[in-house]
Amino acid sequence: QVQLVESGGGLVQAGGSLRLSCAASGNIFSINAMYWYRQAPGKQRELVAAIISGGSTNYADSVKGRFTISRDNAKNTMYLQMNSLKPEDTAVYYCAADLYGSGIDCWGQGTQVTVSS
Repeated sequence: QVQLVESGGGLVQAGGSLRLSCAASGNIFSINAMYWYRQAPGKQRELVAAIISGGSTNYADSVKGRFTISRDNAKNTMYLQMNSLKPEDTAVYYCAADLYGSGIDCWGQGTQVTVSS
């Protein structure tokens, strides 16, 4: 069992930056991959970024070059550094974990990010 808790959301002006954190607790040694998703009002939840246990990363085209996903295993924490934020980045951001390599097994509660124009 793994528990995920996000933090770091807030209100920022367009062009600004935020860093989201996702703290993991429980059986963290089993985590295969971790993800950041987001869901804007009236839209489906979408994948923003992923980091695999070996360290490789993937990003949605809409955030490439602006967002950076990272993981600090010593602190059991994943991060999403978001730069050059745009109003269309406004959403609830969720972290998620794939424990066994077969899909997402747990989600955090979400943190709101609002980017004003």
